[in-house]
Amino acid sequence: MSEPSVPSPESAAPESTSPESTAVPLLVPSGGVPEVVDTPRAVAEAAARLAGGTGPLAVDAERASGFRYSNRAYLLQFRRAGAGTVLVDPIPVTDDLGPLADAINPLEWVLHSADQDLPGLADLGLRPSTLYDTELAGRLAGFDRVGLAAVVERLLGLELTKGHGADDWSRRPLPESWLNYAALDVEVLVELREAMAAELESQGKTDWAAQEFEHVRLAGPPKPKPDRWRRTSQIHSLKSPRQLAAVRELWRARDEIAARRDIAPGRILPDSAITAAAAANPMSVDALRALPVFGGPRQRRSSRVWLQALERARALPESELPPVTQPFTGPPPAGRWARKHPEAAERLAAARAGLSALGEQVRVPVENLLMPDLVRRLCWDFVPADHAGDDAAALTAFVDATLAAGDARPWQRELTAPVLAAALGRPAAT
Repeated sequence: MSEPSVPSPESAAPESTSPESTAVPLLVPSGGVPEVVDTPRAVAEAAARLAGGTGPLAVDAERASGFRYSNRAYLLQFRRAGAGTVLVDPIPVTDDLGPLADAINPLEWVLHSADQDLPGLADLGLRPSTLYDTELAGRLAGFDRVGLAAVVERLLGLELTKGHGADDWSRRPLPESWLNYAALDVEVLVELREAMAAELESQGKTDWAAQEFEHVRLAGPPKPKPDRWRRTSQIHSLKSPRQLAAVRELWRARDEIAARRDIAPGRILPDSAITAAAAANPMSVDALRALPVFGGPRQRRSSRVWLQALERARALPESELPPVTQPFTGPPPAGRWARKHPEAAERLAAARAGLSALGEQVRVPVENLLMPDLVRRLCWDFVPADHAGDDAAALTAFVDATLAAGDARPWQRELTAPVLAAALGRPAAT
């Protein structure tokens, strides 16, 4: 394997140290807030306008996380040179977005934190042929702050107004101030892309970024995590399998209601109420309603649903109760390695130290150099006896093949395989 090409740290722009911002506030879109597109005819007209523009397409989408169960987009924002800004309400025209897809899918899209919006856009038939992610670009450039407002201020000298990103975008009608905020999110996104591209070019990271953008474009939605109920807040205060079974049944009942009504689960029943009920194990409706939250007017109507969930947990045989410790599909938590597998713990410590030094050298966060889970699996599964005769080149080739099988990108493998090979090849401490 050839020696990795490492950009010089001196080529990276220093972080701004000015205590006072001199950024110019960006308060309103240059062309004003456009009318929201919400009819088939308006979609076709907007699509024609965007198709007639030039250059990349700035894209954003507003969701209702924390309010709705689904991850659907409730407002779409587009901006392209020569076409201006377009705001689309996809709810009334979900089945009429074909002309829009035909117009914009062949274009390069510019998004900030693309992995957040691409799944919802794909559900509407909107998929880019090329992608540029300004948030991911900021990470690769070594910026300490990569939020949209922060990078716009740093590279363009403009101050974006904050405010409505966490609001309930499923409400109708949308307030004018929200639409102003939404339009501003794409106002200078293409200009930001150009400035970010210049920054990455100066650091020798253009190809790295292209590989990362393509990976995000093709990744698809994240796979659901197994045993999601175990992420219930305060669950670690419960110690028995029967209590955990109660959490699981309550969580599943809540999730079914939330999905059916498209309401965020926490707005159906908060996590704190689930763990409180699992700990108290109420045997009647009255006992359930005596607990915090369950006695409120909204919850009283669902008392029977929650009590039935608890009854299902009580009726489970011992063999069907969940284990207190979450089962692992891969290596155990790294904190347990020193006792269970000390040689692997030494390898992981050496790998982390080497990657940390590499990350500082190239000014890329370690988690962007390589997925931490991939590093843990490599260090845990490695069998030194299988590579006793390997020289450095052979061991590096083995690591490279392992990383490739784990979906690491070529630039990541070129940089990290020699570092990880050195960590794996260290003699174990005696």
